[in-house]
Amino acid sequence: MLLTRPGDNVGPAGLLLLAWRRLAVRPPEDLLTENNLAGVLEEVSDLADELRQLAVSVDTVGMLTGAFMAAERHSFGRTVGAWLADALLAQRLGWTHAIPLLGGEVALAVGTGRPRRPVTAAPAAGADTEADRAKSLLAAQARAALRAIDLSAELERRADRLLAVAPKLRAKAADAVVGKLLSDDAIVASENIAGMSDRGLRRLFDRLVELGAVRELSGRPAFRIYGL
Repeated sequence: MLLTRPGDNVGPAGLLLLAWRRLAVRPPEDLLTENNLAGVLEEVSDLADELRQLAVSVDTVGMLTGAFMAAERHSFGRTVGAWLADALLAQRLGWTHAIPLLGGEVALAVGTGRPRRPVTAAPAAGADTEADRAKSLLAAQARAALRAIDLSAELERRADRLLAVAPKLRAKAADAVVGKLLSDDAIVASENIAGMSDRGLRRLFDRLVELGAVRELSGRPAFRIYGL
């Protein structure tokens, strides 16, 4: 994503990242509108109506499992099911913004390459099918919540460190760089920042790494990416 230009094809993983960003920046009540879903999915069909019905007609666990089942019925898969479930949860709990909780569980299951029970793994057919599905979902929610709390604490610690060293930065436009580091996942060393030359920006990043305020994330000499 950081190395693409506006209008470039960002690929499946990039589209997924954009979908999760859309989830996190919009008010929950706007997430399940037909227009917003169309921005995430290639076709909406009657999915929006089904989700609105879920949001008001069942308990929280039933709502979340229903979101996954709705995504499967419309052939959108587990990742979209997680997106929908997180959006519904934020709406039900009255949060100002949604958090990709179950989405993080799905990403970990796909990205690590390790065997991992899917968030909505289908248990054996029988009387306990719905109960087992609910237990699996609640366990995933608990893991995700704990992981989010840990990540929040770690990012707060790193952000505090960056703010603590910011007064020591003498480079012109250093405040703008600090602001971007605090608001974005990461920025490239060639980022276009008003009042900052490419060389000056690289030197500033080197200084921030030296002070322990940011990390270089790519591990490559050809291009560098920095973030908390």
